[in-house]
Amino acid sequence: MIVITTPTGQIGREVLDRLLDARDGAVPLRVIARDPGRLSSRAREAADVVRGSHADPAVLRAACAGADRVFWLVPPSPHAASAEEHFRAFSLPLCEVIREQGVERVVAVSTLGRGIAGNAGLVSASLAMDERIAATGVHYRAVCPPFLMENLLGQAAALRAGELFMAYPADRVLRTCATGDVAATAARLLLDDTWTGRGDVPTVGPDDLTPEGMAAVVSDVLDRTVRVRETTPEQYEASALRAGASEGWARALADMARALRDQGFYGADAPTTPETAPTGFGEWCEKVLRPAVLG
Repeated sequence: MIVITTPTGQIGREVLDRLLDARDGAVPLRVIARDPGRLSSRAREAADVVRGSHADPAVLRAACAGADRVFWLVPPSPHAASAEEHFRAFSLPLCEVIREQGVERVVAVSTLGRGIAGNAGLVSASLAMDERIAATGVHYRAVCPPFLMENLLGQAAALRAGELFMAYPADRVLRTCATGDVAATAARLLLDDTWTGRGDVPTVGPDDLTPEGMAAVVSDVLDRTVRVRETTPEQYEASALRAGASEGWARALADMARALRDQGFYGADAPTTPETAPTGFGEWCEKVLRPAVLG
């Protein structure tokens, strides 16, 4: 049995859809959902549904009973007092379940930056989660994207006004990945019961674009001039606070932005991986960004 967390989220929903498409009834599916009403009718009919949060030890224990594989994703929580404690609070119950109930394989969404990133806010919290889970001895694969293209969807209004905000140098390569490629890679791993041990699976798209280059592509797709507005980590933190984030979460975002700028682990030195992330930025803009921005 495969357990899927965040089945109504951006990545988890597509992982679930891909598993429903591919499994042909051979592998039972179980999902953990705070609001099962947000699941598709197909998912409610085909998968066992456990209501609640996967941060709740009792909910996770019930969901993982008899399961051998888990798709794991810690959802963001801008109101959490601490990014590290947020990731820790989710992952500790999973570690207990792995030890107690014999889960064999975990596929998690993590990030690039292992062995490079330091004091990197959300990136560091995610990498620490990997270490915590892998220490249980479970067979573990961390799917590791760089900057997710879907992050730009939150800037729809700014893009309509011709601005692309980036807390990153406008003239340096920023590796990207579409969430669909993350989901496809995770689903493939979940359906494969032959891999063992621990490993990272990078999902780095095929582009060598800087934010300025991304703005040029967006300009072409939206048929309007879009220019980069380069911001500082401090401005990013202030913006998050204005949007209602906690001080700890806003600081984690700023620390992440600062580390990306200074340590470069989403930069040109990260090799592209077309086998796990084939979607180009232009293709994604045409299929996803343009409808979201222009309707």
